[in-house]
Amino acid sequence: MRHLSIDIETFSDQDIGKTGVWRYCDTPAFEIILFAYAYDFGAVHVIDLAQGETIPDSIIKDLQDPDVIKHAYNDQFEVTCLNHAGYKTPIEQWRCTMIHSMYLGYPAGLATLGKVLGLPADKQKLSIGKALIRYFCVPCKPTQKNGGRTRNKSYGDPEKWDLFKEYNRQDVVTEMEDYKRLAAFPVPEEVWRDREINYHLNCRGVGIDLDLMHGALAIDTEYREKLIAQVQTLTGIENPNSRSQLLDWLNQNGLPDLEKLTKDTVKDTLGTTKGTPKEVLQIRQYLAKSSVAKYAAMERAVCNDGRIRGVMQYYGASRTGRFAGRILQPQNLPHDVPTAVDTARKLVKEGNLPKLELLYGNVSAILSQLIRTTLVAKPGCQYVVADFSSIEARVLAWLADEKWEMEAFAAGKDIYCATASAMFGVPVVKHGINGELRAKGKVATLACGYGGGVNALKAMGADKMGLNDDELRQVVSQWRTASPSIVRLWGQMEEAAIKALGTAELVPVTKGVSFQHKANMLYGYDYLVMTLPNGRQLFYPQPGLCKNRFGFSSLQYRTQLGSQWTYTETYGGKITENCIQAIARDCLCEAIRNLVATGYDPVMHIHDEVVLEVPESQMHPDELQRVIALMCKPISWAPGLLLNADGFISPFYKKD
Repeated sequence: MRHLSIDIETFSDQDIGKTGVWRYCDTPAFEIILFAYAYDFGAVHVIDLAQGETIPDSIIKDLQDPDVIKHAYNDQFEVTCLNHAGYKTPIEQWRCTMIHSMYLGYPAGLATLGKVLGLPADKQKLSIGKALIRYFCVPCKPTQKNGGRTRNKSYGDPEKWDLFKEYNRQDVVTEMEDYKRLAAFPVPEEVWRDREINYHLNCRGVGIDLDLMHGALAIDTEYREKLIAQVQTLTGIENPNSRSQLLDWLNQNGLPDLEKLTKDTVKDTLGTTKGTPKEVLQIRQYLAKSSVAKYAAMERAVCNDGRIRGVMQYYGASRTGRFAGRILQPQNLPHDVPTAVDTARKLVKEGNLPKLELLYGNVSAILSQLIRTTLVAKPGCQYVVADFSSIEARVLAWLADEKWEMEAFAAGKDIYCATASAMFGVPVVKHGINGELRAKGKVATLACGYGGGVNALKAMGADKMGLNDDELRQVVSQWRTASPSIVRLWGQMEEAAIKALGTAELVPVTKGVSFQHKANMLYGYDYLVMTLPNGRQLFYPQPGLCKNRFGFSSLQYRTQLGSQWTYTETYGGKITENCIQAIARDCLCEAIRNLVATGYDPVMHIHDEVVLEVPESQMHPDELQRVIALMCKPISWAPGLLLNADGFISPFYKKD
């Protein structure tokens, strides 16, 4: 096999940070201006496409040759841009250094990675790159001084252009040096295959109801203008959007102790005030709500065929390998659903603010609740949506071999009722006998599985149930007493991880999970490696032991926290959480593989939920059950793991 390392520089009138690479390419202004390459990690050459040079036929041929492995950092960009420009190259023949680095637990960013790996200065990414990209790769503002031009061309500043070419060349140098340091621990082929499925999913894109999107933006503009006018009438303030002007008025009109206008202070103050100040604060609350931010993101990113592409980031979480949302951030769409959703959608499409406000009252809330429904299947298709049920709880019970929980799942019981029953020793039935205990079982299930205590329960809203700290501590104690195998697993995981640091031998835990201390002796890197039941591995760079705040010995490893590559502590519960979330991620990938192999087209997935776009002409009467059966198909590497899913069929996306 030969290797071809590539980095390109491009121009577009679209902001890639806001649109994603597909919309970035989907404009007549898009072009590739520089193409840097190297064969077999040798000398780097730069082809100046902006000044009339052309990519040799031999390279164009190699872009499609399966015997030539193509490399790039964040190769999704190179592959998409090259294909759009007519240089056909399949994602299956590429290997991404960014994904490789994240697989090994390193941070994203070519410059950051080079520093973390300790590349010599002459191998690191040039720091001047951002300024050069701003100059040559994005439109410029026309001024009298620059002759009214909207773009800086290569011939306008030859010296700066030569520096840009050197920057392009150096990116290939840096990428190759990074790859050499990562290559000792290769990414499994199955991980690459899942990446390919994700790339095709991103290429497929998700449809947008353009009428609903435009209607929501128009209504929001009209509604905000109306609210601002109301505040001006009520207060006489010239600019109601000014925090200082509004705060001064509130201080002078019954709220002298109000110091800030944050979301929390406004919410707290609303409960204790009345009259005009309360009305003004309510309007302020509406104006501060970012109910249309995602509509605006859609408008920026939607391609010319009405679809948004690139919403799923593969290996977005390097610790576990889970996916992340991009552009629309589908992982954090609002959960609430409006009553009479079809009516609400119709009124927004019509731009009918008066009737929408009359029927629903809070316009901002309704626009927020309709965001999901803006994602629509293309004409002649329906969305088939299936969601794993309690996937993390199921995986945790399976790995720990917590018998009563496994039996509850096998019997199809409500896990929150079963948990409460195990905690309190009485039967618990939803909306039935001892049904009030189910809420405690729910928060305990969600908060306590990874060693969480009182603070974890509060984060899940347990304190809103009227429980004080002593009662919350009792909930934790009762859950741990009821779940001894899970509690034991935390200790087993931590003990095995610590033991692995002192030996080169494999330290097994259970059901294929093990730890090992591995090192790249050539470059001096070492890792604590957790092997999962399917063979995928999680890497903890530069592991060691330290004293924690309680004076006990604690595991630590290096990770990216903010802008710093620094040490962080971990413990048995947290390691267990990493393991369970990683296995749940692998179950999702297994399900997606089954669906794709059967001919389904996923367009996105949100946490543990898969969204398929299915032609109505090909749908079976039991289509949803067929999809659920594929998702819950027994997994060879997880015998005994009991999966379950539920879902719905709809022309648009929603919360079931």
